[in-house]
Amino acid sequence: MSANTVLYDHPGPRARVRNAVLSVVFGVALAGLLWWVYAKFDQAGQWEGSLWQPYTEASTWTQFILPGLRQTLFAALTGMVLSLAFGIIFAVGRLSDRWWISVPAGAVVEFFRAVPLLLMIFFIFYGVPFLIQGPVPAFWAVVIGLTLYNGSVLAEAFRAGIRSVPSGQAEAAYAVGLRKSQVMRLILIPQAARAMLPVIVSQLVVLLKDTALGYIVAFPELMQRGVNDLAANRGNIVAAAMVVAAIYIVINSLLSMLATWLDQRGNRRAGRMARRPATGAGPTTLGGATVLEPQG
Repeated sequence: MSANTVLYDHPGPRARVRNAVLSVVFGVALAGLLWWVYAKFDQAGQWEGSLWQPYTEASTWTQFILPGLRQTLFAALTGMVLSLAFGIIFAVGRLSDRWWISVPAGAVVEFFRAVPLLLMIFFIFYGVPFLIQGPVPAFWAVVIGLTLYNGSVLAEAFRAGIRSVPSGQAEAAYAVGLRKSQVMRLILIPQAARAMLPVIVSQLVVLLKDTALGYIVAFPELMQRGVNDLAANRGNIVAAAMVVAAIYIVINSLLSMLATWLDQRGNRRAGRMARRPATGAGPTTLGGATVLEPQG
């Protein structure tokens, strides 16, 4: 490839005009679509005040919305923690030098990535009781399904992140006497997590939304309580779905903002460490091995 080759050329005058025209056209088309949806709902009487009036009552929030939101957040947080642990363990397993570890770990990851999450939750709730001779709570059916599926996806993300770390860092760590477990724990996994943070957060957002699949086992999460149960009592399924969707949007936006803040904080910290001047030779302990710092 030529050294003068670039991946992106800044648009010229004609391209800028064309892009502006296309933006206006698509903006008008989107506005027209939204107006058409609004008009159709208006014809069906979905904007009547009686359908939205329940959301001005405290009982609607205390009996339906907030209990469902609490169950959704609890299941999502539990699933996030377990999925991250599952992802790290199986990513390290797939990178193992021992085939009897890497092959089964790869088979587990590929299997649970291929099975639809809805089917997994359904099988855990209705099928596993025949194996353990006892019922499986709806909460754990949802959490285990979320963990197996999202943990498998995160395992591939962590594996890609670990492989993206320059090999010289691992070689330097081995050179000072660190074992592979120490190299993974102290050097590769922290950098991989930082590099893959956008992918990790995107998958955690997916996990939060996937808690809504718990309706198939009657798990009382936000969609079950805020849409199905509430609409059955008030007959306002469209209004209920819009309110619940708005709650999901707010929660996912807050999660994305938290990820952006963590990423910026990590970049600032890395920048400060890169600008820190060398203070002369001195011993540094890394994972139990003593390394001499070069003089500045």
